[in-house]
Amino acid sequence: MHPMTGTSEKGKSFGVTPQSQDFNDWYNEVVVKADLADYSPVKGAMVVKPYGSALWERIVRWLDDRFKETGHESLLFPTLIPMNFIAKEADHVEGFAPELFTVTKVGTDVLDEPYVMRPTSETIIGHMWAGWLNSYRDLPFLHYQWGSVFRAELRTKLFLRTSEFYWHEGHTAHADETEARNEVMQMLSIYHEFCRDVLALPVLRGEKTASERFAGAVATYSIEGMMRDGKALQSGTSHYLGQNFSRAFNVKFQTRDQKEEFAHTTSWAISSRIIGALIMTHGDDKGLMMPPNIAPTQVVVIPVGRKDNFDQMVAEGEKLAAELRTAGIRVKVDKRDGVTNGFKYNDWELKGIPVRIELGPRDLEAGVVVVKNRAAEDKETLPRAEAVAGMAERLAGIQAFLLQRATDFMLENTVIADTYDEFKAAIEAGKWVRAFHSGDPESERQIKEETKATIRNEPLDGSEFFAEREDGVCFHTGKPSGYGKRVVFGRQY
Repeated sequence: MHPMTGTSEKGKSFGVTPQSQDFNDWYNEVVVKADLADYSPVKGAMVVKPYGSALWERIVRWLDDRFKETGHESLLFPTLIPMNFIAKEADHVEGFAPELFTVTKVGTDVLDEPYVMRPTSETIIGHMWAGWLNSYRDLPFLHYQWGSVFRAELRTKLFLRTSEFYWHEGHTAHADETEARNEVMQMLSIYHEFCRDVLALPVLRGEKTASERFAGAVATYSIEGMMRDGKALQSGTSHYLGQNFSRAFNVKFQTRDQKEEFAHTTSWAISSRIIGALIMTHGDDKGLMMPPNIAPTQVVVIPVGRKDNFDQMVAEGEKLAAELRTAGIRVKVDKRDGVTNGFKYNDWELKGIPVRIELGPRDLEAGVVVVKNRAAEDKETLPRAEAVAGMAERLAGIQAFLLQRATDFMLENTVIADTYDEFKAAIEAGKWVRAFHSGDPESERQIKEETKATIRNEPLDGSEFFAEREDGVCFHTGKPSGYGKRVVFGRQY
């Protein structure tokens, strides 16, 4: 048994360890006990179980539809990338070298040149683009692929830190910088919309500092979410790569005025790490709390009966489920026999199903059902027809509640600091900190070394959170602010 599968003594008496007691243990136990994922025999890697896979499928489906709506086309590239490709972009190889998995043999034969398991695909895509691109008429290239990538992780944290994880990676090439930068911001906006409207996650949109940029990028933009322990989770990124990779891989084209120019490229991604964000933003001491818009199952119907009438109640539960499906609700009937109702209630609360409906013989006779929202303490007894007709509205209310709760939590736990002592005290208390900073990379390094806090990003103008423009003095160096606004610091996953 893996030592982190939620079987510690702390976890046994509580179902899962309370967040206030040990947030790390709570997370590890919830992921496994809610049947999202498990540890694999491959060091650092995970197995995603059917419930987790169903959740990922819904994430993929929503994002894939948006990508296609905005003109992007999917393609598929090999998992193996020649080692010399990684070395062609200097910052890229320096950034990824410690994480690379290398293939040096096929059978017993040693390869003339090793391959790496893709950590990301800018290099091999650039190589192929060089052969596809001739004229400005060929542009833009608007490409993306779904798959897995490989980056060495010594310590596994399911969904958050694994050696193989799942994602899409978008790669686009453009004739000019303006168009490429517009692409970068368009994709960041799609990620923001997805997190807000589907996952009920409030995220901070902003630009990364130079020391936090993607290896080889000119500019990196991120969305940052606050988890319920106060730490930040980078939940998606969008990069303007300039002409760095185009120059390295000779991705050039003939312009309208018959000149040669290197393409301006972008890349962008959200990974299965977003499932970790979902868990840590909405979960509580009972387990997961799934926002209805993303939940694989929105309603679970639990037939309540004795041995002599259980099959009849299951049949009635199926009829109720059919009515809900007709109303567009994703619903499941718990048909397990020989399991107590109390166990079922706790099990579905652990899995975070938004609404539970209990249906017993007396309820059937009275034409009512018992309804329990996962996000509320009390149950309601409602006429059956009313429960069905009002379910979509109920789910919408739960979705709105979760977004508001997460937003309030982020705002309440973000503070302003003007001195280093104020800053350190707030970081130690698990807060995000808004502060003026000079933009000096050495100052950033010292702050990170001393407090484990980094600049999560410089909030974008127009962002709904923390975007106010103002001048001030750096809390660490005493120099003028380098950003014209306060940046946001926090400890991160």
